[in-house]
Amino acid sequence: MSPVSSPKLIAEQARRAATLCVDNKALDVVLLDLHGVTDMADYFIVASGTSDTHVRSVAQHVVEGMAKAGLKAYQVEGADTGRWVLVDFVDFVVHVFHPSMRSYYQIERLWGDAPAVAITS
Repeated sequence: MSPVSSPKLIAEQARRAATLCVDNKALDVVLLDLHGVTDMADYFIVASGTSDTHVRSVAQHVVEGMAKAGLKAYQVEGADTGRWVLVDFVDFVVHVFHPSMRSYYQIERLWGDAPAVAITS
């Protein structure tokens, strides 16, 4: 957790990032609450795009939308290929997958101890 961010603010920011995924027509958007599961991050947002281009677009929409809200991404990985883009905001991480990659890695299953909340528009 960032020293200046409250747990409530982090939760709101993570939900906003998830909503930005939905706004850009991402599929199967899930917010995983990692409290008590790992200290790596407080939340994971997992979403799917319909193509490499859509995956990149969803990730870029999140980066730009969160920047407008005053939160800059710490790091973005995978945007060049669009198969799995990881956007790290330190307290939460957004994973945008191509459907075949999401099926292969099964990240929700890997973090199965974390409560999941489906995000809908």
